[in-house]
Amino acid sequence: MRTLKVMNASTGSNTIALSVRNLVVNYADVHAVADISFDAKAGSVTAVIGPNGAGKTTALEVCSGVRQATSGTVSVLGLDPQSNRLEMNSRIGVMLQDGGVYPSGRVGEVLEHYCNLFGNRERADDLLEAVDLGSKRKATWRKLSGGEKQRLSLALALAARPEVAFLDEPTSGVDIVGRDLIRGIVRNLADSGCAVILATHELDEAQRVADHVVMFQRGRLIANSSLEDLCGDNQAVTLRTSSKIDLAALAMHMNCRVDQNKTELRLYANSDANFISRLSNWFAENKFVLDDLRSGTPRLEDIYRELINVSEQSK
Repeated sequence: MRTLKVMNASTGSNTIALSVRNLVVNYADVHAVADISFDAKAGSVTAVIGPNGAGKTTALEVCSGVRQATSGTVSVLGLDPQSNRLEMNSRIGVMLQDGGVYPSGRVGEVLEHYCNLFGNRERADDLLEAVDLGSKRKATWRKLSGGEKQRLSLALALAARPEVAFLDEPTSGVDIVGRDLIRGIVRNLADSGCAVILATHELDEAQRVADHVVMFQRGRLIANSSLEDLCGDNQAVTLRTSSKIDLAALAMHMNCRVDQNKTELRLYANSDANFISRLSNWFAENKFVLDDLRSGTPRLEDIYRELINVSEQSK
């Protein structure tokens, strides 16, 4: 796959490409986005995650100039998305959930049109190759599968050779091969200096490609951290036991949250070098059988569930 590059990127790695401060978006009596602030850096992937209706898409629409904020400020490459929209649009790529392509438009013609709009910084044939749609050049939008439409929408967002790319659910409805392809493009973009802001429900995807994570819940931010810091020194311990365990007693003794599914228990521990030994001793003292025990860094999905639960309980 061809490596995609950034056009005239004046921003260096770790330079703030997107700055959001005290952003509020209201729909009548609904607070879609409630006073959020975060940054996205050039040369990195910022994953925006959260439940349906949490405000992710609304925030991206404001940042990309599609929607106007109720209050607060947004700066994209030092530009205001409303008052400097024309200049900003020439330097960003946007892939929102609605592809917005005319149903009878042919793949190659539509992509060539987009490339022409941006001064042919990218060649349509190169982009079609990058998203593996070379064989669909003469096909119409309506004839594409859901995954192919997603890949074409991504190619359209890349026509500007963007310095900032807003990608909303780019792998939705895409098969596993297509997802791997899109993840590779996302990482290539960031590695070449682009600031990628990626909204997704695929937490495994976010963990694979993200450098920074912004988590929404009911229009508010409940996490804004690097992926490394978010997982930190925490550990997730998974165990199987044939003994009947008092989960409340285990959670109290270990001072951590305990989840249970049909076959396993999962414990979430902060940095505690003695956690495993204390757990093993508790099982031995109570004459419980420990069939299997595994420990590792928690998945982003684990952190997500924990933070969402804490947020809901604190309402």
